[in-house]
Amino acid sequence: MIHPGPRARTRQAILDAAITVFARNPAAPLGDVATAAGVGRTTLHRYYADRAELIVALRSEALSRLEAARVRARISDDTAGDAVRRLGQEYFDLGDVLSLLFNEQVSLDSVPAGGGCDPEFTALVARGHADGTIDPSLPADWVQSVLWAQLYAGWSYMAEQRVSRHEALRLVLHCLGGALRS
Repeated sequence: MIHPGPRARTRQAILDAAITVFARNPAAPLGDVATAAGVGRTTLHRYYADRAELIVALRSEALSRLEAARVRARISDDTAGDAVRRLGQEYFDLGDVLSLLFNEQVSLDSVPAGGGCDPEFTALVARGHADGTIDPSLPADWVQSVLWAQLYAGWSYMAEQRVSRHEALRLVLHCLGGALRS
């Protein structure tokens, strides 16, 4: 196993801290990110000259984490309904990353012009229509909106009601499964 060097660990610590800090306060100063990362402002600026450069790095990190979650969800396996629930489960732990996207702090070029779903998700929903696990009257962009809404509801419920991650995720997946069926 190859272990990352100190520069890679510091860079990752800064990105992890920025995700957490900006998800909670989009206007947070870079000093807050440095503090959360356990580095000084000078060190942070050696890695990222300014906020704009850090946001570009966060975009790359968000894309990487979303793609890794999608791969782990194995969306081409089993029924489409099961695949959407697995995708929800994988995305659940990306709450802070997705908050950056929802708050439009980080944008993804992979989002189709005018909104909508990427072709892979659209194909997944079409597969669900065909295999009977997703109600055929539900368009792909609606299914995607339901997925995001359920994730947001779970994160909010976990924070506001102080329930465990396990309980919030159970509720999200239960509701998501019910929302997709005919």
